[in-house]
Amino acid sequence: MIKNFVKKPNTVFNLTRHLSISLAVSSYFETEQSSNDYITSLCKQNLHREALEAFEVLRRTTRFRVNIGTYSRLICACSCLRSLEHARNVHEHIGSSNARTDVILNNHILNMYGKCGSLRDARRVFDEMPEKNVVSWTALIAGYSQNGRDADALELYVEMLKSGVSPDEFTFGSAVKACSGFGDLSLGRQLHAHVLKSGSGSQLIAQNALIAMYTKFDRVDLSWDVFFHIEDKDLISWASMIAGFCQLGHQLEGLRHFKNMMREDSFQPNEFIFGSAFSACSTVLEPEYGKQIHGLCIKFGFGRNNFSGCSLCDMYAKSGFLLSAVAAFHQIEKPDLVSWNVIIAGLANHGHWDKALLFFIQMRHLNMIPDETTARYLLCGFMSPSTLNQGMQIHSYIVKMGFHSDVQVGNILLTMYAKSSNLHDAFNAFEEVRKNENLVSWNAILSACMQHHEPMEVFRLFKLLLLSDMEPDYITLTTVIGAYAEIASLEMASQIHCYTIKLGMVQDVSVSNGLTDMYTKCGSLDTARSLFYDIEVPDVFSWSTLIVGYAQFGYAEEALKLYARMRSSGVKPDDVTFVGVLTACSHVGLVEEGWELYNSIETEHRIVPTREHCACMVDLLGRAGYLSEAKEFIQKLVHDPDIVVWKTLLAACKTYKDHEIGKWVAENILRLDPSNSAALVLLCRIYASSGNWEEVARLRGSMKEQGVRKVPGQSWIEVKNRMHAFLAQDNLHPERDRIYSVLEELWLHLLDHGYLVA
Repeated sequence: MIKNFVKKPNTVFNLTRHLSISLAVSSYFETEQSSNDYITSLCKQNLHREALEAFEVLRRTTRFRVNIGTYSRLICACSCLRSLEHARNVHEHIGSSNARTDVILNNHILNMYGKCGSLRDARRVFDEMPEKNVVSWTALIAGYSQNGRDADALELYVEMLKSGVSPDEFTFGSAVKACSGFGDLSLGRQLHAHVLKSGSGSQLIAQNALIAMYTKFDRVDLSWDVFFHIEDKDLISWASMIAGFCQLGHQLEGLRHFKNMMREDSFQPNEFIFGSAFSACSTVLEPEYGKQIHGLCIKFGFGRNNFSGCSLCDMYAKSGFLLSAVAAFHQIEKPDLVSWNVIIAGLANHGHWDKALLFFIQMRHLNMIPDETTARYLLCGFMSPSTLNQGMQIHSYIVKMGFHSDVQVGNILLTMYAKSSNLHDAFNAFEEVRKNENLVSWNAILSACMQHHEPMEVFRLFKLLLLSDMEPDYITLTTVIGAYAEIASLEMASQIHCYTIKLGMVQDVSVSNGLTDMYTKCGSLDTARSLFYDIEVPDVFSWSTLIVGYAQFGYAEEALKLYARMRSSGVKPDDVTFVGVLTACSHVGLVEEGWELYNSIETEHRIVPTREHCACMVDLLGRAGYLSEAKEFIQKLVHDPDIVVWKTLLAACKTYKDHEIGKWVAENILRLDPSNSAALVLLCRIYASSGNWEEVARLRGSMKEQGVRKVPGQSWIEVKNRMHAFLAQDNLHPERDRIYSVLEELWLHLLDHGYLVA
């Protein structure tokens, strides 16, 4: 009883609605002609839903016949609304009214079912048609293509040819579109040849479809060849070609064609062309071009358009003009979900998580339902420890909305926890995504392990990955190679090198750079140099890796020569390059050259000197004995020197027994880290070397009170695939007795040969 009672208001409402519609249109249904005229009038005004509702009233309340012209209008209304229910009602009425249908009306019905997505109904109509023409075949081919059944569309095209019906330009357009979706370039080129052979090669519909097809196949050269041979290009030709250039990485060429189109004064660009132009500007980071095109966009009346406005907002955001991006967003008349996602992404990617969150809240207040893309973009703003709490709240919302099952969302969550929290939380996020994992998931957790300095975890996970069905890509290998570089095992380095050769990825620049860095850290500079010279076009990372490797192992001259070659090759150095070059200058005592290089970092190369560069300069001056100059250099630094800079100078003070500067340096270190054992020990040594034993005793007593102990030195060696680590005066190694026995034997051999061991 209760259920029936609840349903009654809905029934009454629907009945009332139908009655009100019936009363409103009853005055137009006095005669058969006026009824048809009224429905036709509604269709002409694009009031498709009202026309179909009027048809329903006519069907239920009168016995008037509907003429063929009105049926055609109603069929077009169903196509526009993509309403299968109305489509079947109209088609059923045509059959029950015994109306005399012809091939034209049947073609309309075919097209209607294709637009409404019911290919079974479309095929049944097609098969029952007593007479078919080229439009009939084309309508069904287009229906298959529009609904993703590209193989069926192409099969029907072949069947049409066999039946003796010659395709027209519309048929070719649909068949070429189907070929694009099918993904067979060879078949596409055959179809192109058929277009030319048929004489339709100069018809715009087929030509424009070919441009779009070749663009989808990533063959912008073939797209441009078709475009070039079009004598009378239309707006679609230009739009397809500009979009093709922009999508396939030729953004400047796309902008050049946009400029050429504007020069012709024959075309008025639409919102899609402006969208492509803005996208090109954002990719090549040319906001000045974008601002000029923005002005044209407003001039042609698309300033408030959703599509162009969204692309404009994205361009300003990617170029870093966030205020302009926000202004562009607010200019959009009715922003859709894509527009909201773009502004949220722009703000989040530039670290403005609070503003991105504010837009997200506004979007929800406007009853806009976020999707997985919204979640992914929003999470990008919470990639630091300071935003972990907010990120966890967004994570809770994602679980509530059910987005956590999306693998891309899961991967972003994994990355967020890896960057803002501990490795344990990252592994929890990885376990959540394991059901739908992809290679991106594995790469994210491998990178997380590297960020937390856990190379052994990288090896463990890499073995699991190899046991799965997935094959590593260059990102995976670069991460794993980095782990091998961290443990500096030459034997294991050779194994991963062989594996990259087996996979055929050694030619990838990032992989080659990783291998070069790995071998330099393992001390195998010859192999590193060989890998470097095998890179076809070395980038700045390639050069910097080898320069730093040479410098760290004392091959200063080779490092400086390589830097000179890098400059002559036209590659611009980066901050890492200068760390290597300054280290090289330090090792060979090139103080003046080092000063010149340091000064050129900012003046010539527009790079802000980092703390690493400052540490290199202090090391350069300290090694050469210019301790006063090093002190003056530190005092003039814009930023506060870190502990590495101070310890570098302290070591130089010990070497040159400069107690005054050494004491000043040590005091600054202890101000930063009162229990820093290295500073206290070095300061003790300075006092001891000068015979100031009172200060030595005082410092050692202070260290004892604070519980400060010197961190012992550690060395390691690899023997038979096993790493052995040793501390100074180590008694913990399981084979210490054998080791000390061998050491004692070596000691005796040295004495037998007359060596005096200090």
